[in-house]
Amino acid sequence: MSIQQPARPAPTAISAPLIAAPDRPSWVRLPVAVVLTARPRQWPKNLLVFAAPLTGSALGRGSRALGGVTVAFIAFTLASCAVYFVNDVLDAERDRRHPRKCLRPIASGDLRENHALAVAALCVAGAATAVVFSPGLGLSWAVAAYLVLSFLYCGRLKHLAVVELLLVASGFVLRALGGAAAAQVPPSGWFVLVCSLGALLVVIAKRYTEITSLGGASAAHRPSLSHYTPRGLRLAQRLTAATMVAAYCAWAATEPDTWTAQWHLATLLPLVAALVRFDRLTAAGGTGHIEDLLIRDVPMLCLELTWLLLFVVGLAIHP
Repeated sequence: MSIQQPARPAPTAISAPLIAAPDRPSWVRLPVAVVLTARPRQWPKNLLVFAAPLTGSALGRGSRALGGVTVAFIAFTLASCAVYFVNDVLDAERDRRHPRKCLRPIASGDLRENHALAVAALCVAGAATAVVFSPGLGLSWAVAAYLVLSFLYCGRLKHLAVVELLLVASGFVLRALGGAAAAQVPPSGWFVLVCSLGALLVVIAKRYTEITSLGGASAAHRPSLSHYTPRGLRLAQRLTAATMVAAYCAWAATEPDTWTAQWHLATLLPLVAALVRFDRLTAAGGTGHIEDLLIRDVPMLCLELTWLLLFVVGLAIHP
């Protein structure tokens, strides 16, 4: 990845948000602010806990594995909500100068910082309670590691180029490992590598869309962006995607069952098509929400569902 060290531009004040904040009655403002800060649109990320049990065929062995993974989903959802509350408290001043983030409840004043921290503490307590119902300590360690790394990221590490990419990507990987631990499925090294590269790919693409949509003001809102170039991020994204495909092939080819290996290789087709589509959508830029490219673009969604359907069918018809 190409990294440069240009002079950091001074923060630019924005006189008014690009989107008008809705006018809500005072009695609904607090609960709505809490829900918005919890970022429900981000919760689908926690479905990654089902990745290892699905690829390891554990979900078809009974309700025990499914119950364990459901606990993992709840634990990571609560843990991630705690991180969002803390992050928005620490970033409130910077968010007020952002054309879209200035509408976040804490930045706009709809949610007081002490209330946000209290909700964060409750979410952490809820996550800690949830992991008690998981067998072993694997999920507990995964959730604890996620919280520690995420809070470190919210502090100063988010401003360190490359390091911040790895920290955000680690959150995705820990979700997958937590799900594997909850279902008591030992993940293969290739599986962990594929998850890691996929997570890194999404984070790099997110930084690219941020730097292209915000332009010269990008570094004022995320200082680490001053160390990246659009060309460098695009190159890193494509190299990561190519490496991910190679790792996926290696994972499929190393399956001990020949039939399973061949079926997994067949699922590579919609995966590659989805990566190509994702690359084209990222190149178009224009959005700071990378999730919109993954779940709101109809062709992309169809390719993702095709991959999932092929995988599930393969598990169902396995001789």
